Amino acid sequence: MMNDTTNTPDLDAQAVADDHAHVFHSWMAQGAPRPFVVAGGEGCWVWNHAGKRFLDFSSQLVNTNIGHQHPAVVKAICDQASTLATVAPATVSTARNAAAEAVLEHAPQGFTKVFFTNAGADAVENAIRLARLTTGREKVISSYRSYHGNTGAAITATGDWRRSHNEYARGHVHVFTPYLYRTEFWATSPEQECERALHHMERVIQAEGPASVAAILLESVPGSVGVLVPPPGYLSGVREIADRYGIVLILDEVMAGFGRTGSWLALDLFDVRPDLVTFAKGVNSGYVPAGGVMISAPIAQAFDERVFPGGLTYSGHPLAMASIVATLKAMKDEGVVDNAARVGADVLGPALAGLLDNRLVGEVRGVGVFWAVELVAEPQTRQPVAMDVMGKVKAACLSRGLLPFVVENRIHVAPPCIITADEASLGVGILADALDEAAR
Repeated sequence: MMNDTTNTPDLDAQAVADDHAHVFHSWMAQGAPRPFVVAGGEGCWVWNHAGKRFLDFSSQLVNTNIGHQHPAVVKAICDQASTLATVAPATVSTARNAAAEAVLEHAPQGFTKVFFTNAGADAVENAIRLARLTTGREKVISSYRSYHGNTGAAITATGDWRRSHNEYARGHVHVFTPYLYRTEFWATSPEQECERALHHMERVIQAEGPASVAAILLESVPGSVGVLVPPPGYLSGVREIADRYGIVLILDEVMAGFGRTGSWLALDLFDVRPDLVTFAKGVNSGYVPAGGVMISAPIAQAFDERVFPGGLTYSGHPLAMASIVATLKAMKDEGVVDNAARVGADVLGPALAGLLDNRLVGEVRGVGVFWAVELVAEPQTRQPVAMDVMGKVKAACLSRGLLPFVVENRIHVAPPCIITADEASLGVGILADALDEAAR
């Protein structure tokens, strides 16, 4: 239900003015226009102070997997706040214990511990630290098509444009990973793309010196760079390479985990067992900042008698822990993961494939409630559309009541995992109209 601030458009204008005056934003020129205001939300919908409603096809930053304002999660946070609002990380906490157990219920076999962080970036930082300490090596292999967070090692491990402005960490090497639509390997099939990408990775490791490589760090399904679902055999092939050279395999599930791909973890879709798994976002739908590293038994045991030289003041914060427990319980009780798989297979996948009739749509790819629609100016050359076209598509979506996730030349379709078939159809219909308008 909308709150008391709705139907007051003057509050939207005031909010934008105050934002421009006082708030410094991520990843943007500070003078850029920011006309979109969110005053409230429920389920798959958000609204502004004027009362205009938007179907959230972005899950904000692909994190509100259980939707906005889920009552069980909100209640759990309030109950925990009234019991114990904060506690030091070294203190034993039943809230933290319960959250660790809830997370490990969905971890790969052989995982025994969880190190809690405040977000995905510091989860990646600490996974890298664990890999380096247990192997005694330094280098980290990651993908040019990746995003791992905006902290020291995480941003250097990142491959996209944000890395080049922030490279302060050492020991990072990048490789190309599978992306058949824009293949780096002259591949003409998923099998060729997989085989050649694996060969490329192994040759880079050999050239760098296998004894210097601590970890391979990959997103199970790269998200921010285009929802690049790996071809069959790729992640299991990476596992074989890691085993061959004694390298720790870290899979980043920050965006793809906890229902997003129609499975509890994206890695469940592939024949692979990593050594470390990073998570955040969907584990509690972002209601309270939270993340962590799932740790396999051999790595956890390496620190039984050895001090782990890492820590965070708010590691395992009680409010975050309560939100994790409540989110994962609600997802299980309400069949949220199965719903994401079903809506993705039965509604989103077929409906988005229908967009290929539009001359601007070059490729549609994804799984579950995690999709990308790639827009091109020329289908033959696959040249990306200009940014003004993306601006027109975004504006057309917003005017029709759809909140899209626009990245470079792509529309990422990532609604909450609770989305209904009717809502999914409505959203794709709006997107189709917006694309038709842009194509004209």
